[in-house]
Amino acid sequence: MFSFLDGHTLPLIFAALMGISILAYVILDGYDLGVGMLMARGDRPERDKMVATIGPFWDANETWLVLGIGLLLVAFPVAHGMVLQALYLPIALMLLGLTMRGVAFEFRVKAQEQYQRWWDWAFIGGSGLSALTQGYMLGLYIMGFKAGWATHVFAGGAAIGLAAAYCFVGATWLVGKTDGELQRRAVGWTRLALLATAIGMVAVSLATPLVSPRIFERWFAFPNIIGLMPIPLMTAALFVALWVFLKRMPRVDHSLDFVPFMAAVSLFVLGFLGLAYSFYPYLVPEKLTIWQAASAPESLLIILMGAAVVLPIIAAYTVFSYHVFRGKATELRYD
Repeated sequence: MFSFLDGHTLPLIFAALMGISILAYVILDGYDLGVGMLMARGDRPERDKMVATIGPFWDANETWLVLGIGLLLVAFPVAHGMVLQALYLPIALMLLGLTMRGVAFEFRVKAQEQYQRWWDWAFIGGSGLSALTQGYMLGLYIMGFKAGWATHVFAGGAAIGLAAAYCFVGATWLVGKTDGELQRRAVGWTRLALLATAIGMVAVSLATPLVSPRIFERWFAFPNIIGLMPIPLMTAALFVALWVFLKRMPRVDHSLDFVPFMAAVSLFVLGFLGLAYSFYPYLVPEKLTIWQAASAPESLLIILMGAAVVLPIIAAYTVFSYHVFRGKATELRYD
């Protein structure tokens, strides 16, 4: 009955599940990390409103990171060891940033009044540290974990680029969840971050094919270049359309307030698809394929049974929570 779940198919399934988990994390936790960084631009009442937009979601959004790393560990233990060894320091710094956010989220209102602004800045700093380290890890991954100053320079640029992309998607989230003066300011933040995100995506798109002759061949050999043309064309069209749309924001009736956020999600998906196509079938760039890194088929089959239960629950909870807390954010309350 399940004969198709063999040593070839199971690793592909788990690679797809891990990719979906990472993409979900980048989008969902990406916007709340972006909101956290954008809090640096607001005063205390605005910061309270910004926290209120992510309060019901931010902690659960990190579930997707745990799921993605967990799948890497149990399904691809060899790759997990190689990646962890190469990224040990930035991972430790990322966890420090996420911990700072978790503590500061509570203490920013429960501490004595003279210390509350310091906890605000701890939340902002934790968000920035998490975003920068994730971008740095992305840069190292794209460069195939090669040694040398060029790799670290590119990784540093990727860190700034991903932080800008998180600010971009976070600003679009604020456009959808707020109104009044804060929404107007969020539109301006979105336009600035949109430009930075476009520059970052172009830089990554140009650098990735140059890292490996194999990747260059996959993108630019004929007829591949014809079939893949819709990805950059759609991405460019979305950037232009969003830039034009933002000139007409905010709208009085608020009927299209979430259009920028959905456009940002679409850009993230297109960027992810481009990277996935570039590196497939390698899990560790140019070193380890999906099948070389995978656990035994018997182990993967047992893990898949558990994933078939856990994943729908996580997805259902996510959809339910976003449905319950849909609409504009209300006053921030901790009681």
